[in-house]
Amino acid sequence: MQDDLTEVNVKGVMPTSNGCAVFLGCEEKTFVIYVDPAIGNAINMTMNQVKKERPLTHDLIGLILKGLETSIERVVINDVDEGTFYARIILKMENELGKKIIELDARPSDSIVLSLQMGKPIHVTRRVLDNVEDMAEILDRILKKQE
Repeated sequence: MQDDLTEVNVKGVMPTSNGCAVFLGCEEKTFVIYVDPAIGNAINMTMNQVKKERPLTHDLIGLILKGLETSIERVVINDVDEGTFYARIILKMENELGKKIIELDARPSDSIVLSLQMGKPIHVTRRVLDNVEDMAEILDRILKKQE
């Protein structure tokens, strides 16, 4: 599966009438995942390194993982079906009990926030890249309008 993966970055987060559009992309293609407003806000806050008075849910998850001596290795957006995206979080646990790799099913939106918080890569499978529309031009037009 490793050869099947392409690293992507968050290229933008834009509000929509129903939530937020998260633009993810690589050199080959830029695509969009729609998320609820709270997740869009969490992604924006993380990208802009906004300090929070109290931990939010994703902060809490990160603190729990750290306390358990577990880290996120990477996030993989592994499938898309009629606009619904699926993801896996790959965790690495290493402590006095030994080493273990754990793969969790997760929403891509939550996975993106956690990967950004922990500075870990986001990957997509070839299947995802082949089945999404390239939104690079649309993102460029939106960014130019905002300038």
